[in-house]
Amino acid sequence: MFFVDTIEVPGLGNRSYLAGGEHTAVAVDPPRDIDRVIAAAARRGVRISHVAETHVHNDYVTGGLELARVTGAAYLVPAGARVAFRRVPVRDGDRAEIDGRLALRALATPGHTPHHTSYVLEEDGAAVAVFTGGSLLIGTVGRPDLVEPRLTEGLARAQHASARRLADELPEETAVLPTHGFGSFCSSTQASGSDTTIGREKAVNDALTRDVDTFVADLLAGLDDTPAYYVHMSPANTAGPAPVDLTPPAPAAAEEIAGRLAAGEWVVDLRHRVAFAEGHVSGSLNFEAAGQLATYLAWLTPWGKPVTLLAESAGQLADAQRELVRVGIDRPAAAATGTPADWVRDGQTPASFPRATFADLAGKASGAVVLDVRRDAERRAAGHVEGSVHIPIHTLPERLTEIPAGEVWVHCAGGMRAAIAASLLDAAGRDVVAVDDSFDSAAEAGLPVRTAR
Repeated sequence: MFFVDTIEVPGLGNRSYLAGGEHTAVAVDPPRDIDRVIAAAARRGVRISHVAETHVHNDYVTGGLELARVTGAAYLVPAGARVAFRRVPVRDGDRAEIDGRLALRALATPGHTPHHTSYVLEEDGAAVAVFTGGSLLIGTVGRPDLVEPRLTEGLARAQHASARRLADELPEETAVLPTHGFGSFCSSTQASGSDTTIGREKAVNDALTRDVDTFVADLLAGLDDTPAYYVHMSPANTAGPAPVDLTPPAPAAAEEIAGRLAAGEWVVDLRHRVAFAEGHVSGSLNFEAAGQLATYLAWLTPWGKPVTLLAESAGQLADAQRELVRVGIDRPAAAATGTPADWVRDGQTPASFPRATFADLAGKASGAVVLDVRRDAERRAAGHVEGSVHIPIHTLPERLTEIPAGEVWVHCAGGMRAAIAASLLDAAGRDVVAVDDSFDSAAEAGLPVRTAR
């Protein structure tokens, strides 16, 4: 008998896996906070004998090198990946014995990266699952445009061929276990569902139902923006990431918080957007710990700029640190826990701004500036409020001067990114209202919503 445990990394939309038998196991595409993988192995009572990377990742810092060092496991990395550390180079067809009747067979699946490799888990020589990394995902494939623009079309064609190879060589009942595709920006499109098989993908996946030219044209036309921090991930993984330090940051009192703001550093409030709107340190920015914290904070903040974290509890702070090390924000400059009353200097009061719905916006007299911070693809697909200003959230820090004068009503698709944008505008001294509502409600409220033609 074998097992496969899924280790969710929901903030990044990824999954890692621990698979093995009675005594030993392999960890596939592990996150940087490797204690979660070690704990999963301990619960199973197995030793991690192998760590396998499907590719050099572009969206997060891997824990593979450190996990292999700590456990003494063999570190399997595709031979074509140019890395600066010792590893076991894996080539197409290579096999690794995992536990008695279990083996891992490498299957070259270029496309997401030129060296991408999938791993087929075999029991007594029969395929039972395939770890597809950024190749064949649930209903889609991984992006081919994260390596080098000149390679994108060729990699898109390789993705089509790799998906076909997986479908042709593996039984239909084989479980498909991708790393990306659960909200990750490494996925070419977002698909529903949490599990799949080769047989199901044959019926629904465009890479397996369309000819290569149609597939490539549609894939390239549908590619969306990628987080700016991605450019730092592959170099970190190629060089070999350092171990993480998850000990609490140095505590910051109100005077230090004010000083860091005055120095132009980012002070990030991790509380829910409702609590932030009701009261916060003037100049601080709201990135909810429960949202896609790592993705959006790493995307918006200038790389390397000191970040101070404000949290309502030590637990919230620790969870945020764990998420941030996964994208290379290793040590906050400082931190504080409590409430805004604890974080403002004596004699000062917390700042605030109003929240509203699309119905409130529809009932307002003319003159409001409506700011839409969704991505281009979202605005095209779902339509937009007529007359709204469009500045995607990831470009907003550099484009604040483009927003017309007046009170700004800012919205996204659901409220979380609108809260980030509202905090940026509030910190810049603008009068802002955060629309905390689903965009589906805009037309229902009577606002003129225009769709692309």
